[in-house]
Amino acid sequence: MDFAGYDPAGAGRNRGIVSAKIVIAGGFGVGKTTLVGAISEITPLTTEALMTSAGIGVDDPSKVPGKETTTVAMDFGRITMAQDLILYLFGTPGQTRFWFMWDEIIRGAVGAAVLVDTRRIADAFAALDYFENRNLPYVVALNHFDGSPQYEMDEVREALAIASDVPLVLTDARHRDSVKQVLVTVVEHAMKRLQAEHGRGYPAPVG
Repeated sequence: MDFAGYDPAGAGRNRGIVSAKIVIAGGFGVGKTTLVGAISEITPLTTEALMTSAGIGVDDPSKVPGKETTTVAMDFGRITMAQDLILYLFGTPGQTRFWFMWDEIIRGAVGAAVLVDTRRIADAFAALDYFENRNLPYVVALNHFDGSPQYEMDEVREALAIASDVPLVLTDARHRDSVKQVLVTVVEHAMKRLQAEHGRGYPAPVG
């Protein structure tokens, strides 16, 4: 995806329409499909399947009461963030047995959002390690669930050993405005990283 020329300040210069690929990741049942569905301006592509005996001993549905389906490949959506910026959203499968797909899903991505369920904070470690090891800019979004524990942001940052330069935000994956703010944060963070790495006003094309 070509991320060159995006002007977050909206300086009014006509640079043409650019697009960027954003990955939505996280553990099992953390809200990735819900997030993509809440923001996508097109009918999202989902690969939800009924949970079966194949997940026994691997998935733990007791952690997500009432969950009967799971993503087995990816979710896909699209959102026009501005007149000159379109984001393509790719949600990863959360179960470890499907993680072999992640390397293909992140190909060409400019950044990622890692969703965290505060009821199961430890489930986020694997996704955080994955993006750290691949040097892909990411933000951490605490997804609010009704009745979920409430922690101070500094407590979560310390518990997950999140670096100080990684944005940490609160969100509700069910609500469009909340999701949009997460995506804005991903774009801004990716821009800063790319500008720093390339040492000029606008980043080089990615992917």
